[in-house]
Amino acid sequence: MQNPIIAALDVPTAEQALKLAKEIAPAVGAFKIGKELFTSAGPDIVKRVRDTGASVFLDLKFHDIPNTVAKAIASAVRLDVQMVTIHTSGGSEMMRAAEQAAQQTASQSGRNAPLVLGVTVLTSHDANTLAEIGCEPNIGKQVERLAQLAAKSGLRGLVCSPLEIAALRKILPATMQLVTPGIRTGTEKADDQKRTLTPREAMDAGASWLVIGRPIYAAPNPRAAAESILNTLW
Repeated sequence: MQNPIIAALDVPTAEQALKLAKEIAPAVGAFKIGKELFTSAGPDIVKRVRDTGASVFLDLKFHDIPNTVAKAIASAVRLDVQMVTIHTSGGSEMMRAAEQAAQQTASQSGRNAPLVLGVTVLTSHDANTLAEIGCEPNIGKQVERLAQLAAKSGLRGLVCSPLEIAALRKILPATMQLVTPGIRTGTEKADDQKRTLTPREAMDAGASWLVIGRPIYAAPNPRAAAESILNTLW
């Protein structure tokens, strides 16, 4: 079994990110670089994290016209990331362009294509949020609709709430990778994640990867926190 923990480097500076990465690298399977860190530290942070030997999940959630997203994905491939996110609400043409760009650029670069992950419904959203922005207010139905569209568009992975994993496993190809944020150990204070499970519950439901942020980086001892979570999964 691979180590399924993707530790979120949700810190504002490269120095903090690299310190955290070096501390917990032996206990995790990959690191997530999101908008805050990427905007603060620039593309070079990907190389610096990769230099530690770790895999990188670039979570920038691209959502634009197909050509623009394809070019962004190509740039991500050249940064040597292993996973990268796009919004499934960008539509099938955009998703197909993203996957095609990943495959073509990887082939030209002599690398394995990163897993292009489609984001369905953000874990901070609830029915009221969806209704507010004019979407199907039933979260389950909206997630399933976008997930099936992503699969038909050729994506090989999805980001979804842990509460949707079991339902998606019933309607998607068995090879589809499911990456889930919204992971909480049960000891944290309430935050902006509204649809959560524990690491063990998410894996039992069928998750492929777990994105874990605050339970690790906000812990008094991040390395011990990561190891404790990993021990619940073996």
